[in-house]
Amino acid sequence: MRQTLSLYVPGNSFVHKVSPLTKLLFVMVVVISSYLLSSLPSLGVLFLLPIVLLLAAGVFRRTLPIYLVSLLAILTILIVQGMSYTGNHTLAFELGVFSFYQEGLVFAGRICLRLLILISAFSLIIFTVDPEELVSSTVRIGLSPRLGYVILSVFQIIPQMMTTVATITDAQRSRGMKTSGNVIARLKGIFPLIGPAVMNSLIATRERSMALEVRAFSRKGQHSFIREQRKYLGGKVLPVCLWLCLAAVIAWRIFEWLR
Repeated sequence: MRQTLSLYVPGNSFVHKVSPLTKLLFVMVVVISSYLLSSLPSLGVLFLLPIVLLLAAGVFRRTLPIYLVSLLAILTILIVQGMSYTGNHTLAFELGVFSFYQEGLVFAGRICLRLLILISAFSLIIFTVDPEELVSSTVRIGLSPRLGYVILSVFQIIPQMMTTVATITDAQRSRGMKTSGNVIARLKGIFPLIGPAVMNSLIATRERSMALEVRAFSRKGQHSFIREQRKYLGGKVLPVCLWLCLAAVIAWRIFEWLR
């Protein structure tokens, strides 16, 4: 199996067989719809859509740490808005001296659901889209190769830094540096990692730019592709359906405004 320096998880599910551009369009439709719709049930449905796809792709477990990190933000939003939202009138419940209101909790629920929708939708891109295929597909439809390189770098920067830090940590441990123990010992171990990590990143950037220039990356004209364009599940049908869904959401929102 081909190893890639990214968070992409290879698989044979129908989600993996869909075009990267179609998945990007799906994320765009879901995110835009989450801001056009305001009812909690509709936002809940939008949240479940990427969750179902993540489960079908077999990568949902990898998203759990992201949800755990966002849990503190969600609790903070619920507490602050539930007590101090400017439109609070209807008392929902009390916890000792703290009073929570229905209007604030509903408003906070919308914010939290939209946050979860963003996390779920972009997790679908991160874990089920091969960055190389994504860049290849976007360049084929006319995107600048330079912008495609930037997109590829964004997908690879976190795994690359993790790999670099792990390598440097092992090297420093072999020299007797302590990286475990109490908080003070851990903080002392951070500083010897910063310098080598930054220098390694600068050197890697320079080497990558030289490698690209050797391959005539900056030349003008049409570029060639090392990969043949593969056929994806859904073809042109899925993008049309997604555009129709977005149009329906926009029409429904306009209807609600005019009613």
